[in-house]
Amino acid sequence: MAYRIAAIDVHKRVLMVVVATGADEVKDPAGEALEFECRRFGALESDRSRLVAWLQEREVREVVMESTALYWRPVWLALEGKFGKLHLAQAQSNRAPKGRKADFRDGKRLARRLLAGELMLSFVPEPEQRAWRDVARTKDHYVKERVHLQNRVEALLEEMQIKLSGVISDLFGLSGRRVLAALAEGQTDPEKLAELGDRRLQCGKEKLVDALRGAPQPIHLKILKLHMDVLREYDAAIQSLDLLLAEELKKHQNAVKRLTRVPGFRVDTSQRMIAEVGVVAEAFPSAEQFGSWFGGCPGSNISAEQNHSSASPKGNRYVRKLLVQAAQAAVRTKGCRFQVLFRKFLARQGYTQAIWTIAHRLGKLVWKILHDGVEYIEYGEASTPSATKRRVQRLTQAFRRLGYSVALTPLNPAPEAPPQ
Repeated sequence: MAYRIAAIDVHKRVLMVVVATGADEVKDPAGEALEFECRRFGALESDRSRLVAWLQEREVREVVMESTALYWRPVWLALEGKFGKLHLAQAQSNRAPKGRKADFRDGKRLARRLLAGELMLSFVPEPEQRAWRDVARTKDHYVKERVHLQNRVEALLEEMQIKLSGVISDLFGLSGRRVLAALAEGQTDPEKLAELGDRRLQCGKEKLVDALRGAPQPIHLKILKLHMDVLREYDAAIQSLDLLLAEELKKHQNAVKRLTRVPGFRVDTSQRMIAEVGVVAEAFPSAEQFGSWFGGCPGSNISAEQNHSSASPKGNRYVRKLLVQAAQAAVRTKGCRFQVLFRKFLARQGYTQAIWTIAHRLGKLVWKILHDGVEYIEYGEASTPSATKRRVQRLTQAFRRLGYSVALTPLNPAPEAPPQ
């Protein structure tokens, strides 16, 4: 019986499909014994239905397609569950020689390189995890937009000659938002605006009054009011997405709780990490393969026995971002093992490289916790009982706000000494 593979060159409006037929017993990696059948389909729903029927009629066993922008997703969803294997290849690994590119030729090359094992294949999770990813990545989008909005508000305040961001640490904190809301409503008296600041602000009232003296114009106040309305919408969207992701992951709250024990990880970080890698990280057989997938391992660019660059390869940018943020928080945690390691690496690697080293180690630890279902135990210098109690209280409150029902035990219950 012939072994048939379908290769799809995906575009926005058309799908260029090639079915490669070869011997079932021996698949020729070079593709010399392959026979090709080519056909063009549209990209609409009716066209995708005809594509599925045509491939099933030819008894195709595997399908491979290029990850062209987001246009591959409707095709993937139409084919999912109907064929033995689905593969998503990174387009760069199927690049054609210059001057020799054509749509059907791309499809034939895609099939040959899949058989030869020369394609870089992407990890596509199951439908449930893809839904988690959509929620987590949508929140990431709104968080970025909120940062951009804060930069625009700060630029507007500079235009008004108001230096509020120079005397308070968080422009969109409680004090900053009260001042901005009053300013947007037309209150320009610096004395009255300063009364809205929290009495615990380190700058003091006199300095705050001085920073609020400016020359705002009516048009500036109208723009600021629009910005504050957008800020409220962003905050409401972020809160709704937090609750939505927590509801989706409630049945896996034990995995979320285990991750929150790791220094630098809180409930939000743990939820987003699980959305990206899965509850048990089953797609990655080892911690090293997981590190390679998110781009945490040193790269190589060897020519003439000389390594010209050890820059890390590109990986999952969402996981990289989460791990770097967690690493920056972990190295500031008193009594934490990662703080000790960071100080050790800092002298010879510099800040950026040392943080990335900690992020890589955190990534391997995340894989171990999820894949093997183990608990994290802190072997660093013992933190004070009061600090441990405060951390447990903060995590418990964060869980309850999102609808979880968990009871946290002390994070470091008198661990044994680590093995030598």
